[in-house]
Amino acid sequence: MTSYEAIERNPRYQELVRRRKSLSLLLSVLMLIVYFGFILLVAYAKGFLGMKLGAGVTTVGIPIGLAVIIAAFILTGVYVFKANAEFDQLTREIVEESK
Repeated sequence: MTSYEAIERNPRYQELVRRRKSLSLLLSVLMLIVYFGFILLVAYAKGFLGMKLGAGVTTVGIPIGLAVIIAAFILTGVYVFKANAEFDQLTREIVEESK
């Protein structure tokens, strides 16, 4: 049996794949909700997005659009934090076990 076959059969590897896939799916769904929620606002609530905030020229749509961009950075940060904290350690342990 080759080393990659041994790794693929390792239950800890299968757990790693499952956990990583689950997290990726969750974060992707959250980002899609945020993004398409904004697109739906643009399509159906133009009046709301066009309302001015205060006496300046800034409208409600500007901070909401910025929130979409910030959400992408935050969700990416969540994945990177989780990968560095858990997934990398688990990967190292799996590789060490397969040697």
